[in-house]
Amino acid sequence: MLHIVHHNCAGMDVHKKFIAVCIATTDFKGVTTYKKKRFATFNSDLIACRDWLLRHNCPEVCMESTGKYWIPIFNVLEGHLHVVVANPKYVRAIKGQKTDDKDAMWIADLFKFDIVPSSYIPVKQIRKLRELFRYHYKLVNERSSEKMRLQNALTVSNIALGSVLTDTFGKSASSIIDYLLSGQDFDPEYCKKLLLRRAKDKADDVVASIIGYEISNDQAIKMNLCREHADYLSSVIGRLDDAIVELSKPYDELVQLASDVPGITQTSARYIIAEIGPDMTVFKSAKHLCSWAGLTPQNNESAGKKKSCRISRAGAYLKPLLVQCALASIKDKQNPYFRVKYDRIKKRRGHKRAIIAVARMLLTCLYHMFLKKEAFQPSDIHYEELPEQLLQKRKEQYIQQAIKLLEKEGMTVVPPSVA
Repeated sequence: MLHIVHHNCAGMDVHKKFIAVCIATTDFKGVTTYKKKRFATFNSDLIACRDWLLRHNCPEVCMESTGKYWIPIFNVLEGHLHVVVANPKYVRAIKGQKTDDKDAMWIADLFKFDIVPSSYIPVKQIRKLRELFRYHYKLVNERSSEKMRLQNALTVSNIALGSVLTDTFGKSASSIIDYLLSGQDFDPEYCKKLLLRRAKDKADDVVASIIGYEISNDQAIKMNLCREHADYLSSVIGRLDDAIVELSKPYDELVQLASDVPGITQTSARYIIAEIGPDMTVFKSAKHLCSWAGLTPQNNESAGKKKSCRISRAGAYLKPLLVQCALASIKDKQNPYFRVKYDRIKKRRGHKRAIIAVARMLLTCLYHMFLKKEAFQPSDIHYEELPEQLLQKRKEQYIQQAIKLLEKEGMTVVPPSVA
């Protein structure tokens, strides 16, 4: 049976130009009365909304996270009221019974029974850091897109440089592209002189990939613009990195702790802190944090049948970062701790599931390290130093489990006679 937890609370239906607010007040008899009002989203109106809520002794507010429109409201109410920001899927009303005022009332009714799970909203300093990190993520993706556009332009121009050189934005490749775009007659010997270091070993292949090229006017314009835009994005990303380092200085101790974990650099540690924050008490457990980051399977069972249990879509920014750290950790030769675990899981479940498992292990380690302020010291570290002993121990455990299973089925297991 549901019990009323919040006797005086409010629900908000958030829009771009206005918000619909409904205060639900429940008396000792369990009868709820409602007060409704609309406010514009200008700062003066939001302050008036806050004062209206305080005037009616409403200490708690629940609103859905509609795009970015909830953030100005949260900024005004933060520090004065307890604000719960809920995912829209948890407060969505029934179709055909929806109006703005009814939506606000519906949110208030759900919230008064305390059945609306609150989204994790970190402190203001972490929100600033998170905003810069996510912008950094978008810019890196945009720079990668420009590099792909340049590669497409080279392919259309019959230049297979990407099949020989690893990075078409490296010094050797950039020098060759500059030479080809200059409009001079192609000289294979001069082209070879432009190659640096290990690229010189591929000189003949580089020349072979260029001979017969034809750069049209439109492709030349596209290449120049792609390179200029990519260079500009690189400079912006560099400035953004400096700003992130400056903002994350209060968390240098945690950054240093996290960077001791194999596969995690100080830069990665700052980005992870920007997403999860420094305070681990907001999460019930390490499993809760991993679920919030989208690294655990979903529950999908009906009529006793388990359906697809893929990992959730949560952690759109954190999950790719942790996967990159996991890929780096299994390549760490100085500390092969995660490599041993990856190899053991990969044999049974494949590469993709093994990498997700390692990413979850990394996040679990960070949870306990941040919570206890302790360095990375796994209790099973000796297993990676003696993998043969670990495998032998596992084998003995499997044999004992098999014997118990056979005896449970009524069979008798007779050990081989010793000669």
